[in-house]
Amino acid sequence: MFKLLGSLVISFIDELGNITILGLRAMRSIVRGKVQMRNVIDQMAWLGVNSLAVSVTTAAFVGMVFATQIVTKFSKLGAISMVGGIVGLAVWRELAPILTAVVLAGRIGAAIAAELGSMKVTDQIDAMESMAVSPVDYLVAPRVLSCVFMLPVLIIFADLIGFLGGYFVSVFIFSVNPVSYFTSASTMLTVTDIWPGIFIKGPIFGLIISMIATYKGLSAKGGARGVGEVTTSAVVLALVSIFVSNYFLSQIIFR
Repeated sequence: MFKLLGSLVISFIDELGNITILGLRAMRSIVRGKVQMRNVIDQMAWLGVNSLAVSVTTAAFVGMVFATQIVTKFSKLGAISMVGGIVGLAVWRELAPILTAVVLAGRIGAAIAAELGSMKVTDQIDAMESMAVSPVDYLVAPRVLSCVFMLPVLIIFADLIGFLGGYFVSVFIFSVNPVSYFTSASTMLTVTDIWPGIFIKGPIFGLIISMIATYKGLSAKGGARGVGEVTTSAVVLALVSIFVSNYFLSQIIFR
């Protein structure tokens, strides 16, 4: 048991160190201006714009479900006028950032790991290095920069759509006063409830997803089976890392 536990701890620390090193190399490429903006824009369109529909759809229905539960319980307590504020706090603080990150981890994390993994097992990465083209500059850094920039943008849309989804259910299904919905939101919400989820959690989640996915993709081996294994591993590790980091970020920001 101790041998197994020790090997798991050593493996975790080793993998964390490798991801950190890759991240530092990517940051150095970005700071030194070695990233081609054309690649970054292409990745923004692929990672961000193409993920907009699924992220806002998820946010809308989550906001609607959350509002349904809140209205049902608060109506029994005589606190129906607080529904808008509670929905707004939940969406802006937690639901929109975490669910957008989860959607991107499933869609983008898997796609990046599979793409880079396929390039790795077919020796395309080795061919790039033999031509003095850095895979970090050409493949890793653009994806990291795109995820860090686009995830906050997607969270903004998810915030708005999730809040409006809660409004739709509250007003048109449970007959909550629309004025009280927005009044309670404006009263209970402050700037410090809105911006951390966008400008702190968003970039951190984007960095986590992109770094794990690129590292797993570049470490693929063993043909098609290896690509499938690193893809699954990238998604699982990204999801766990997002939930763990979200807890500590919320404890630091909203205490």
